[in-house]
Amino acid sequence: MNNRIIGFDLARAYAIFGMFIVNFVFCFGDFQDKRPLGTFLNLFVGNSTSIFIILAGMGVSLMTNRLEYTIEEKKNLKSIILKRSWFLFAIGLLLYNWWPGDILHFYGGYMHIAAFILFVPKRYYLWTALLAIIIFHLLLFIIPIKTSWDFTTFKYADFWTPIGFLRNTFYNGWNSIFPWLCYFMLGMWLGRQNWKSKATIKNTFIVGLILFLVFEGLRFIVKNNEPLWKYWDYVMSDYFPAYVPYIMITTGFALMAISICMFIGDKFSTNKLIGLLAKTGKMTLSHYVIHLTIGMIVFSKLTNKKYTGLLTKDIPTEPVYIFIYAVAFFIMSILFSHFWSKKFRNGPIETLMRKISG
Repeated sequence: MNNRIIGFDLARAYAIFGMFIVNFVFCFGDFQDKRPLGTFLNLFVGNSTSIFIILAGMGVSLMTNRLEYTIEEKKNLKSIILKRSWFLFAIGLLLYNWWPGDILHFYGGYMHIAAFILFVPKRYYLWTALLAIIIFHLLLFIIPIKTSWDFTTFKYADFWTPIGFLRNTFYNGWNSIFPWLCYFMLGMWLGRQNWKSKATIKNTFIVGLILFLVFEGLRFIVKNNEPLWKYWDYVMSDYFPAYVPYIMITTGFALMAISICMFIGDKFSTNKLIGLLAKTGKMTLSHYVIHLTIGMIVFSKLTNKKYTGLLTKDIPTEPVYIFIYAVAFFIMSILFSHFWSKKFRNGPIETLMRKISG
């Protein structure tokens, strides 16, 4: 396992841990909890998802990052990516019946689009990212962003109708193609960079820090200037809808987190704990499915709450218990990854996907 991949998988391990926290809070906790630990858990909202999507784009890009390919090799790689996108799309739709916040069918959509631009110059990935943001903002003038949503339960009314499905997938779903494709395309661009270079790691961190500080600064200015409160909804929007300030803040955080993980992977590549975390990162697809199925069932039994996949109507579980459970589940995920990797190269879901796609 080379150092670059170790850092990449470390970032994926961090992202899946963050998603554990966010999803357990969504189903059993309260995002409005303003106590210190509740506020801390809320910090993972959006940041973990954006890192997860960016790394997905990086994975596709790294998989197709040789300097020269024959026409036949390009055709074969495109076929593999398309098959994997269909697999993720199908798995995600099956999971949606259990977990309405599924990201995998969106992930399949991003990957499907990526399959057609695998071998274009890398600058076009950034242009595609920008285009995804622009299209989303244009659609805001055509379709009300809250169409079909019930924000008391976060249930989408007509997901299984043709119009509702298309609207949710491309425009106002949790991680709809517009604008969330921008993260995937940014990831593809990052995957084309030279991560063996310390300058790449340093510059990525600096750009991320600047983006984060500039747009958090913008939020601070709006918060503290009453005449600017007319821009409040746009500047302060968090996760849904994903407006430009939110995209820039989460992108900045993701760039910092990924560059730190790359640095750690380079610096401590032989460390046993780093190796265990990297193995966990390699199996994020499996861990994503496992925590939403087994993880949710176990936690519902422990808290004596009914799992619905929607916001809890019961008294929210205390943040400390959600945090302890998320950490414990992550430790179990690390142990599972360690023992599984002794016999198998990839995680269970990853293995199934590779058998289907080649």
